[in-house]
Amino acid sequence: MSIVALADADPSCGRKAYRLGVALRAGLPVPDGFVVTGPAVEPQRIAEQLDRLGGGAVAVRSSGLAEDTSTVSFAGQLETILGARSLDEILVAVRRCAASPGTERARSYRARLDPGGDGPAAAPVLVQTLVAADHAGVLFTRDPRTGADVVLINASWGLGESVVSGAVTPDEVVVAPPGDVVRLTVGTKQTRLDLRGHGLVRSPVAEADRARSCVPPDGVARLVALGRRAEGLFGTAQDVEWAVADGRVWLVQARPVTTRGGPAPATDPAVAVPLVTGVPSSPGRARGPARLVRSVEDFRRVRPGDVLVCRTTDPAWTPLFGLAAAVVTETGGILSHAAIVAREFGIPAVVGVDRAMTALTDGDPVTVDGTHGTISGGHHR
Repeated sequence: MSIVALADADPSCGRKAYRLGVALRAGLPVPDGFVVTGPAVEPQRIAEQLDRLGGGAVAVRSSGLAEDTSTVSFAGQLETILGARSLDEILVAVRRCAASPGTERARSYRARLDPGGDGPAAAPVLVQTLVAADHAGVLFTRDPRTGADVVLINASWGLGESVVSGAVTPDEVVVAPPGDVVRLTVGTKQTRLDLRGHGLVRSPVAEADRARSCVPPDGVARLVALGRRAEGLFGTAQDVEWAVADGRVWLVQARPVTTRGGPAPATDPAVAVPLVTGVPSSPGRARGPARLVRSVEDFRRVRPGDVLVCRTTDPAWTPLFGLAAAVVTETGGILSHAAIVAREFGIPAVVGVDRAMTALTDGDPVTVDGTHGTISGGHHR
């Protein structure tokens, strides 16, 4: 086993850790941490590094050698464990993260985007101080659907896991050069995930906080500046995960935007009035029977060409994306892991579709327009 301080991370530490190390060396606000490489885990050496970080909760994340490239993100496909505190918890988390390239979801993702490629048996593991965020989320420095030169921000209360997992429909802010907010859509943000005491707690968001944007105007400007700094450092459009705690903005991940899209086509007048609408997240149009999936027990019902309809998706559901003609979720935003993977797989997706599970009927034919965010009945042409 080898342990490398995050500030010294090199390519052998995996792309996530290496890129954060580059950002840290360039002066960007990155939480401190270290990287564990190699198959063996030595508790004493890890304990020494945890002491160096000052104790407290950490984020333990896989840092795969093949992830975070310009075409393959592995968004949500490798393991992340938040809030581990004790040495025993952290050792278990390190082992789980190291082994995550061998999970079914990672193999399924790799088979779709890198057919015939052999994935590594294990991944380096990044351990960082966990930012106890007041609000957090994701920003892209280009629109991944159209390639437009805008900064897209998705934000919600608490830890950013709520945004990347699609557990909530976040606020969406669109910022055009030189820094003008051209659209602000306040998401429902019904729940939040926070670090409390000795663990993570998901709780309801107060009605007043659901109804307002969690990022103030000056916060938008700071996030745009962070994204542009990352873009300038790495030389290409960036997918940035960020967190704000006690008024300070932190960068917790930076990787290339893997899809750029193109100009949106006009709406097809032959398509019927939508049954439901949501956030257009992966462009294109697809038709198929709606398949309502509530849990893993429903996986066996999904057939090639079905339209996957669910409340939200879990990384373990990635194999279904290889079967689905399109994806519809009740919660989530354009920058969630599910939306990223749908774009990489080239299937239409509409997220944040309120009451999709009740408005759509299992087995009924639907047309999903991921460019315009509509779901209509029947097989329209």
